[in-house]
Amino acid sequence: MEGEERGYWRWSKRDFFPEESFQSFGSYRAALSQTCSRFKNRLVSRSDDENERFELKKQSEHEMKRCLTWWDLVWFGFGSVIGAGIFVLTGQEAHEQAGPAIVLSYVVSGLSAMLSVFCYTEFAVEIPVAGGSFAYLRIELGDFAAFITAGNILLESIVGTAAVARAWTSYFATLLNRSPNALRIKTDLSSGFNLLDPIAVVVIAASTTIASISTRKTSLLNWIASAINTLVIFFVIIAGFIHADTSNLTPFLPYGPEGVFRAAAVVYFAYGGFDSIATMAEETKNPSRDIPIGLLGSMSIITVIYCLMALSLSMMQKYTDIDPNAAYSVAFQSVGMKWGKYLVALGALKGMTTVLLVGALGQARYVTHIARTHMIPPIFALVHPKTGTPINANLLVSIPSALIAFFSGLDVLASLLSISTLFIFTMMPIALLVRRYYVRQVTPRVHLIKLIICLLFVVASSMGTSAYWGMQLKGSWIGYTVTVPFWFLGTLGIVLFVPQQRTPNVWGVPLVPWIPCLSIATNIFLMGSLGAMAFVRFGVCTLAMLLYYFLLGLHATFDMAHQQIVPRS
Repeated sequence: MEGEERGYWRWSKRDFFPEESFQSFGSYRAALSQTCSRFKNRLVSRSDDENERFELKKQSEHEMKRCLTWWDLVWFGFGSVIGAGIFVLTGQEAHEQAGPAIVLSYVVSGLSAMLSVFCYTEFAVEIPVAGGSFAYLRIELGDFAAFITAGNILLESIVGTAAVARAWTSYFATLLNRSPNALRIKTDLSSGFNLLDPIAVVVIAASTTIASISTRKTSLLNWIASAINTLVIFFVIIAGFIHADTSNLTPFLPYGPEGVFRAAAVVYFAYGGFDSIATMAEETKNPSRDIPIGLLGSMSIITVIYCLMALSLSMMQKYTDIDPNAAYSVAFQSVGMKWGKYLVALGALKGMTTVLLVGALGQARYVTHIARTHMIPPIFALVHPKTGTPINANLLVSIPSALIAFFSGLDVLASLLSISTLFIFTMMPIALLVRRYYVRQVTPRVHLIKLIICLLFVVASSMGTSAYWGMQLKGSWIGYTVTVPFWFLGTLGIVLFVPQQRTPNVWGVPLVPWIPCLSIATNIFLMGSLGAMAFVRFGVCTLAMLLYYFLLGLHATFDMAHQQIVPRS
């Protein structure tokens, strides 16, 4: 075909905007005048499994290489999840929020993460494409819901990569026995932007280059780095238990149950990154077998490891003595193992390296599939014919990430990342329930209305529980006697009044609708623990995304859906 004969590197206007709406100012003005009717069309339109799995892949012009097994996915799980978070967040939350009960916080957040993993696994097995949650939501909830998700995925990818890269520099400096900011360049710019970080830029460039060269080689490198990191973690756990003093566990709940759940909302993000595995489905040899093993297997083991690490820290040192900034390093010094801080820094450094590597893979595959739908320019959907990797998509994430990492301390954006992640994780179980209980042109309208009413009960009661918890009315449980029964009735309503319309072909979430509804409740609950400013920033970013959507994305996807595309020359 003519398109396949062209080289990979191309920069013409039609490669970025091949849609009819953007071919002239007149056609764009005509498209803008139809914004309302086009939005209505995209709001009610749904994709389908076949379109996502086969038709859209043609936009990439070349196939990604199927080279991954369950073994690779398990280690990708380790590499994407176990970063610096466990070393940083554990001490911070044990000291300030939970005390020795920090181990319960990891249990709560681990169970919540596993609920989301169940939902991701069913979708990844049924729809093995690179788009992950974006593709799943596009099928079940439509283009608009998928776009909001896509915007949050891109935001999370770019800012998250920058944050990890800057943390990499800090830990590298610690490993050299210097202060965290010693390797940064001090300038006269305003606070938060006055510490330039060229090392972070180099780290992002290196991880992007490796991920662009070969998925298989990236997997091998991730396996080696994750194995070293796992050995460090096992050492931390064993050394912690050898020097344990059980009297440090008393009092176990110094801040009460409230502290456990507040800490759970924070340490939950030590589990982040597992969704990257779902984006590897297109490159997995046997998705129906390998993805459940990779996702569920890695997350189960990680949950146990996190709980053991939290427990070992709590027994090594009294929670009041734990250093919130360098918990494990100071704890090892307190038991006479001063050299332990270098091992902790090495483990964190290895962890962040694999997070960047696996993140570069997963993020690029998200971007690739988003570009296949023309929500962003389709040039970012192209797969390189030799490497079998989406190099343009990698560049779209890495270049802005490097710029942000170079200038910004990212403190302001930390909570924004958290709410973006939880928003996506909340949408996923809703999409799963829609998939199980609603099939277009098959499900009677009355059953659809019942499903919507029950879902509104579940979501509204979950929001009520979260809001009531956020009010921090000590000793008052009256609100929960209203919100929790409403959640139960909404879930029970689906069981009793809405018949399932679809059964998974290979692997499915057990105990539907209870597990998806519980996942909705826990994610909304954790979202409500983030504070008001997180929602303000989320609202501002969402408005910016909507501005892009109504000016560009809506018209590009409308033309794509109606095949109003100018052929590539």
